Amino acid sequence: MENDKHRLVVIVGSVREGRFGPVVSSWVAEQATAHGGFEVDVVDLADIDIPLALPAASPKYAGDDYPRPAGMARLTSALESADAFVVVTPEYNHSYPASLKAAIDWHFTQWTAKPVAFVSYGGAAGGRHAVLHLENVLTELHAVTVRDGLAFPNYFTAWEDGHPLDPQAAGYAKTLLDQLAWWAAALRTARATAPYPA
Repeated sequence: MENDKHRLVVIVGSVREGRFGPVVSSWVAEQATAHGGFEVDVVDLADIDIPLALPAASPKYAGDDYPRPAGMARLTSALESADAFVVVTPEYNHSYPASLKAAIDWHFTQWTAKPVAFVSYGGAAGGRHAVLHLENVLTELHAVTVRDGLAFPNYFTAWEDGHPLDPQAAGYAKTLLDQLAWWAAALRTARATAPYPA
């Protein structure tokens, strides 16, 4: 890991045709790279084979022996090696995409005792309903959700040429990334010191 930077995985949560997620994720990755505290890896769920049917056993107890499809290896490896995550999600019907739920449910220990920040986009609410649901789900997996996220209401008129029109967006992103870096350092040290009491 270069210069002891934190390994950050930016997850593109939507796989819908015509999605805006890659635009937002690209901008988030740019902000994280410019921040200087992260080694950034973008994982687009549209490039991952994520079946909706899960094995009978829970990944919580199966650990490394969990029978994941070979097409999921890139995602599993990225989650395993990450120190922190940014989940980029739209809001569909007041929640987040099924693709994101499936990606989460195929894993368990990969999220444990690691910080997760959220960047959402949507209509008037800016994807905030999706984030509320994600906070509940990831807390159940013993992840640590970062309070200060980014939300982009009415994204279809709020972005131009791959960048948000709000001049304060980069400042908000820095706050999110500063908090994420703090938690990444604290939790990485804690995990190295003692196993997390699951």
